[in-house]
Amino acid sequence: MKKIEAIIRKSKYSKVKAALHEVGVNFFSYWDVTGQGNEKEGHVYRGINYSTTDIQRRFLCIVVNDDFEEITIKTIIDAAQTGEIGDGKIFVSDIKEAYRIRTGDSGGDTLN
Repeated sequence: MKKIEAIIRKSKYSKVKAALHEVGVNFFSYWDVTGQGNEKEGHVYRGINYSTTDIQRRFLCIVVNDDFEEITIKTIIDAAQTGEIGDGKIFVSDIKEAYRIRTGDSGGDTLN
């Protein structure tokens, strides 16, 4: 099993969520995060200059069986990519085990 963590633009979340559902990734966790990145431009809104050094993003945490790793990553990239600085990052790590609390089952079948 793999844990895929993605930091994406908030504006791309709906598109990424729909794309993940299309390929069969129906369960994941997400939350809003603030981070530091390479974006150095300020934005002006109604004559006030706002710094973009603190960047608002959405953090997705997805655990999939090994055979869904590549399609999940490709789906996130295709849906979230704008080609501009600040599109985000994806991190992949191994998951040793998973358990379903309700039944006590373990292994990859707990993800279904």
